[in-house]
Amino acid sequence: MAGVHAPRIYTVSDLTVEIRALLEDSLSGIWVEGELSNFHHHSSGHMYFTLKDQESQIKGVMFRMQNRQLKFRPDDGLHVLVYGDLGVYERRGEYQIVVEYMEPKGLGALQLAFEQLKERLAAEGLFDDARKRPIPMLPRRIGVITSPTGAAIRDILHVLRRRFANVDVLIHPVAVQGDQAAPEIADALRELNRRGGLDVLILARGGGSMEDLWPFNEEVVARAIANSKIPVISAVGHEVDYTIADFVADLRAPTPSAAAEVVVSRKDELAQRLDDLHARMSGVVRSRLHALLVRLAGLDRHLRLLNPIERVRMGRRRLDEFWTHLTRWADRRLIVSHGELRALAGKLDSLSPLAIMSRGYSICLRLPGREIVKESAMLVAGDQVDIRLHRGSVQCDVREVTADNG
Repeated sequence: MAGVHAPRIYTVSDLTVEIRALLEDSLSGIWVEGELSNFHHHSSGHMYFTLKDQESQIKGVMFRMQNRQLKFRPDDGLHVLVYGDLGVYERRGEYQIVVEYMEPKGLGALQLAFEQLKERLAAEGLFDDARKRPIPMLPRRIGVITSPTGAAIRDILHVLRRRFANVDVLIHPVAVQGDQAAPEIADALRELNRRGGLDVLILARGGGSMEDLWPFNEEVVARAIANSKIPVISAVGHEVDYTIADFVADLRAPTPSAAAEVVVSRKDELAQRLDDLHARMSGVVRSRLHALLVRLAGLDRHLRLLNPIERVRMGRRRLDEFWTHLTRWADRRLIVSHGELRALAGKLDSLSPLAIMSRGYSICLRLPGREIVKESAMLVAGDQVDIRLHRGSVQCDVREVTADNG
């Protein structure tokens, strides 16, 4: 057909190049908001994901050099705001956004990173009280990890000189702000542990924004604190500031000055405490000594009771006591018996024939058999009788016997 231009025919590659040129020229340096899904952090270091909303989705990639600057960990379901260029992957004819910067939507990147790391380390047990070590009551040498020019070191040294000037302080200077601060702090913790001879470490810096304090929220610092063989006191920022280092450390001090006050006691307070301890110890020793003396006396008595010689002595004493009681009893009994005997003798004497005969009576005995004559019928004239009187006797011949008719 005359006057009609032939249509331009594109190859797939040519068309893809045209599309790429159009998209990349017109849609560069754009901000996109959406929800992450199908997130994958490849072993190469690159991040691949899908960014979506309720209606559409677009693939995205964030290469290793860019994502190394991220403070938080991207994951599925996280609502983010990204900045980058629209690009075309020619081999597949797919377009995607090549991300240079990413931040969480609504929650700051630093705050999200803080919460994520805090949750992960807590799950590992790095915050557990059981793993925290006690701070020495009076350390001989203190290591301080901080900036050599900041207010924190001046406050710490001022308090230490005021409270206990004799203590040795080793200052390990580090950066406490910026990208190099966290590695320097972690290295300092490891170095002082290798060096040894320190009783406690103070990790300190003054107050500042979350960005200023961020090195103390880095995982490398948290793990260096957890791996320290020396107890660590975290004294970062002001009283209201909390960092990951505070949770991992063996003790959190609200300020650098407070850390110095905690780590050493005042001399006068220590002296008073020593006096109190001495008084308590003396009381305990006296009480214990008294109890031991009482027990010793009891054991001595018990031992003497078990000694054969002592047992013989005790038996002899008991025998003497028994003999004394027996003698006294016999004497009393003899006195009583004498009284009873006298009473019986008196009674017997009153019943004795001799006593009766003393009143004029006599006893007539027939001879030769000396039978007592109780009645006249026992005699006949011509018998001989012996008549016993109260005093003496009379022998008589019976001339006449008179019968008793009564």
